[in-house]
Amino acid sequence: MEERIILGIDPGTKIMGYGIIKAQGNNPVLIAMGECNFSKIIDHYLRLEKIFHDTLELIDRFHPDELAIEAPFYGKNIQSMLKLGRAQGVAISAALNRKIPIFEYAPRKIKLSITGQGAASKEQVAKFLQYTLHFSEVPKNLDATDGLAAAMCHFYQRNPLGIKKGYSGWNDFLKKNPGRTNNL
Repeated sequence: MEERIILGIDPGTKIMGYGIIKAQGNNPVLIAMGECNFSKIIDHYLRLEKIFHDTLELIDRFHPDELAIEAPFYGKNIQSMLKLGRAQGVAISAALNRKIPIFEYAPRKIKLSITGQGAASKEQVAKFLQYTLHFSEVPKNLDATDGLAAAMCHFYQRNPLGIKKGYSGWNDFLKKNPGRTNNL
């Protein structure tokens, strides 16, 4: 059974959300999720330095095999997009520094992979993750579940729903994948 650890990051200059899962074959297991808060750091460049160091700390603590990161979304405020892009770039640089492969996903792709709807709300994504990964409380700040969603999106991309050639129908799928329907 292939095991790998995936670090998911929702980049931000004030709050960076992260989620870490272990992929055990077709089963994701929650290891950790949380947020790094940079709002008390006034200087933008010092925030970027802190993002770099906090990302390195997560990598050194959990030893992920892969990094899944949310791509900046297109908005009307160019300055906000630029700052968000810098935050993403710094987190990517930290992963490159530790030779970790990087996978980038658009926010819509992440939401679609978790909920089946590309326009799902952050709250809907969090509830789906809570149900799938069996954690007791949804965090107050949803940046943590956004980072976790990036990790799960990557897990789903590497482990599609288990549908392989050769199934003759739903009953055949259930017979060959008894653990896949435990959470339905």
